[in-house]
Amino acid sequence: MRMDFLPGQRWLSEAEPELGLGMVLNASAHQVTVVFRATGTTRLYSIEHAPLKRVQFRVGETIRGGEEEKEVKVTEVSEQNGLLVYHSNGTQIPETLLSDQLSFNTPRERLLAGHVDESSVFDLRSRALQLSHEARKSPVRGFVGGRIALIPHQLYITSEVTNRQNARVLLADEVGLGKTIESALILHRLLLTGRVSRVLILVPESLVHQWFVELLRRFNLWFSIFDEERCAAIEQHNPDSNPFQDDQLIIASIDLLAQKENRAAQAAAAGWDLLIVDEAHHLHWSPDAPSKEYAIVEQLTQKTPSVLLLTATPEQLGEASHFARLRLLDPERFHDLDEYLKEHLHYEQIAEVAGKLLKNETLGGTEIQLLAGVLKTTPAEIEQKVTGAPEDKTALITQLLDQHGTGRVMFRNTRAAMSGFPARSAHLIQLIGDEPRIEELGEEFSSDVDPHAPKPEYDFDPDPRIKWLAQFLREEPKRKVLLLCRYREKAEEIEAALRGHINTRAAVFHEKLPLIQRDRNAAWFAEEGGAQILICSEIGSEGRNFQFAHDLVLFDLPTNPELLEQRIGRLDRIGQAADIQIHIPIIKGTPQEKLARWYHEAVNAFEQHFSGGAEMFDRFHDELVPICEDNNPKSFVQLLKKTKAYRAELDAQLHAGRDRLLELNSFNAGRANLVVEEISKADADTRLDAFLAAVFDHFGIRIEDLGNRTFSLGAGDLFKEKIPSLPEEGLTATSDRSRALSRENIGFLTWDHPIVSGVLDMLLGSEQGNSAFALWPNAPTGGVLLETVYVVESIAPPGLHLDKFLAPTPIRVVLNHKRKEVETEATPEILLANLKNGDPALLASQLEELGSLLPGMIHVTEIIAGKRSKPIIHAALEQAKTSLTSEINRLEQLQKINPSIRKDEIDAARSQFTCAEEFIGKATVRLDAVRLILASAGGTKPAF
Repeated sequence: MRMDFLPGQRWLSEAEPELGLGMVLNASAHQVTVVFRATGTTRLYSIEHAPLKRVQFRVGETIRGGEEEKEVKVTEVSEQNGLLVYHSNGTQIPETLLSDQLSFNTPRERLLAGHVDESSVFDLRSRALQLSHEARKSPVRGFVGGRIALIPHQLYITSEVTNRQNARVLLADEVGLGKTIESALILHRLLLTGRVSRVLILVPESLVHQWFVELLRRFNLWFSIFDEERCAAIEQHNPDSNPFQDDQLIIASIDLLAQKENRAAQAAAAGWDLLIVDEAHHLHWSPDAPSKEYAIVEQLTQKTPSVLLLTATPEQLGEASHFARLRLLDPERFHDLDEYLKEHLHYEQIAEVAGKLLKNETLGGTEIQLLAGVLKTTPAEIEQKVTGAPEDKTALITQLLDQHGTGRVMFRNTRAAMSGFPARSAHLIQLIGDEPRIEELGEEFSSDVDPHAPKPEYDFDPDPRIKWLAQFLREEPKRKVLLLCRYREKAEEIEAALRGHINTRAAVFHEKLPLIQRDRNAAWFAEEGGAQILICSEIGSEGRNFQFAHDLVLFDLPTNPELLEQRIGRLDRIGQAADIQIHIPIIKGTPQEKLARWYHEAVNAFEQHFSGGAEMFDRFHDELVPICEDNNPKSFVQLLKKTKAYRAELDAQLHAGRDRLLELNSFNAGRANLVVEEISKADADTRLDAFLAAVFDHFGIRIEDLGNRTFSLGAGDLFKEKIPSLPEEGLTATSDRSRALSRENIGFLTWDHPIVSGVLDMLLGSEQGNSAFALWPNAPTGGVLLETVYVVESIAPPGLHLDKFLAPTPIRVVLNHKRKEVETEATPEILLANLKNGDPALLASQLEELGSLLPGMIHVTEIIAGKRSKPIIHAALEQAKTSLTSEINRLEQLQKINPSIRKDEIDAARSQFTCAEEFIGKATVRLDAVRLILASAGGTKPAF
């Protein structure tokens, strides 16, 4: 039935009753806009399918409204121009002035009208309320739902970042440690807790579809991909619109904004809650000439509260570029490059002292003086802590971490501090080539090291590397092989030449392929029985994860060790199940041979992860290329000797205090394990399985238990109810994490999954089960029982995330006809075992007699629930006060010694506390469900 809407009318969302009382802003022929002022939320609905119910109070009911929001009893209702006006003893309250936080006791109305559901539906609703309460209050909400292994350092970072009011950080874990997972976990939690709703993700064009697939496959997040074609289509339909306001969750290529000034301006004007930028080391900057990409991101960061920058190589382009990225996150703190560089040198001294503390080495007088100056205390106090109990030294290290300049804005875990990585074995395959081939390889090398040099006409058909590759694939038909090379043209020629030598399943991956084709080829490579080899140009070594493969062929080599590590990192990742085999086919007497030997014999970059790539590149690049191209063996031997020595120096520097101190700030094993334990506890809770079986049965959806906590949902059904996120063809899903990780073709069901939240919303956002009638034969005593479930809730803006203090909390009250509480005699378990569905016809015949009894009983349960809500609200207020004021105090103390604590961060924490106090203090008690029970003792009729 079509509904008629007028501006000013009050409506309730049946799908989201927690939004409070809504008001129509405007309505067209097909759409209606409703604002829910209590939560600061606006919704746009299709008129044909709007889940809205008109709010119309009747004579005798109590309302709250007017300028002073007084409670009055309605004595008359009139209508003026389609809007209702409520009258009470000479006072008029137009519906536009009704309080936005009014509660609606529709269960009472349904029961008194004789509209009841089966008793089992009331029980299901009661279970849903309790389970929803626990899920919404969970400290790991948003973390549970990720299809991820529970890796402590990732969970520590995500927990630490999401506990801040506004997340503005640089995620800089080394290659293979999971920056994408960390950012997606942060995103998922912020979305599910309502703290963000509009998100823009900017990535290199080659990673757009990978991000889309990862977010959907691992977190069930559906992002829209924006390119020029989509933007133009939106503008064609609505010329005056900003395309970036057409969707809430958007992934776009940074290239789109850099190439189209109007798109960059539109993106900046669209307004976002969270910005994520991947491969942030590509944002080039200098004080005089920032790149176009940097300027675009800078404009976005100035208008966006939360920002995540991702890079595995924060200092790849030097300290100035690293400073520039920190400047994007906190321009007030990082405003002067020279000052930053001076502070950086000072910090190295502090880090050296911290390293001694960590090793329990004795500190000298100068070092104690240094710590006293840094921590603004006396040398005597430092001496006392250094020589005192272990906990005193731990506290001292904690103080140093707190004052660490970039500790609040940067997280960087390194492989040296982690475990779970595979071993790496290098295989340098020595091949023989004739003179013409050696000469061609010289031209190829010159082109590889200079992107501006003309590319040769590749002819790999007679190349010994291709012959070796064909033979290797022929001998190892079951092994998945990833081949990486410098350029697109080279990748295409390798694939063509390989087909001339062997009939194999080969796919290519390069920048000229359409994005969809790239992803199809990558997916085919991942499939069992799919491509045996994937041949990638350099873009294949950034951002992509191919850890299901264990063989890497490096057809050529970059001269930058960091780029080499990025290539190897496509396979060498935490959680990799097998050792990595790195194959480097080289032809004797070529520059490529010398470069491979330099990496293997001097840098040891193939078999060991190397963190000093940027420094090594700066030190040797100018002489490395000429020596590789030269035929002077002596100069090459000298280069190997110098490199080995420098590698030893770098290792010593990298193991000094600086990196270790940053790692300590980036990972706390104790806190991380608490998060892992909470998630593991949620994983082991089988109540989810039982609830889903019951709720799917209620909605008429077939569910088949396949064993091992795995289910077939809805397959072959003509759905009685449309379940959100459940495909029409059905879904096979599991609630077992290990099974979900090993079987990516099935869904992973958790309390975070949109199917689970969808069925909870369908049930609790409807009237189903909120009014029931049951019989209790052979009860201990006869009479009338009234079972009620109230919900204590705070209607507040989602961004406050008050659920962690006061999630909607059910209160159960059971009363007999003498208005005596009887919860102990009528527990949920007792009632579940003994109640039978009551006949609505019997209820109808008793309504006149019950009509004088039930309103009074309901009123008493309301008083009891109100009293029981007070300690719940008080506890929530105390928890909020303890949590938020301690955070404010901590930030204020930190600000005295660490200038990276932003004033707006402290102001935001204060504002959150003030708002939390206000909205928790205004929490209301709402009747959610009521069940009338006629109890008969020994077969007699109920007496009341």
